[in-house]
Amino acid sequence: MLFLEYPKCTTCQKAKKWLDARGAVYTDRHIKDEPPTAEEIVRWLKKSGLPLRRFFNTSGLLYKSLNLKDRLPSMSEEEQIALLASDGMLVKRPILVTEDAVLVGFREEEWERAL
Repeated sequence: MLFLEYPKCTTCQKAKKWLDARGAVYTDRHIKDEPPTAEEIVRWLKKSGLPLRRFFNTSGLLYKSLNLKDRLPSMSEEEQIALLASDGMLVKRPILVTEDAVLVGFREEEWERAL
């Protein structure tokens, strides 16, 4: 499993504790230092079945400063994916990539079902 996180994020810390408490084996990746590539985002988008907008960190300062709430609707999917790949702080976190699923954000019940 791949666990993408921003270590200062309290939701990421909670998710990591949850994984550790269950003895989960995962590779930890700092989302700001090593953001997802456009290719990864495309794969995860297909695997997750989620709409692309769910991959955006809509509560983040960068999202707000770029006025993405108003700009995203007029952007193509390719432009949005390139934007996500350009800065890990735009990406919703944590992300857990398993063999069978991609989980975006931490919802304990959803993670319980997936693992």
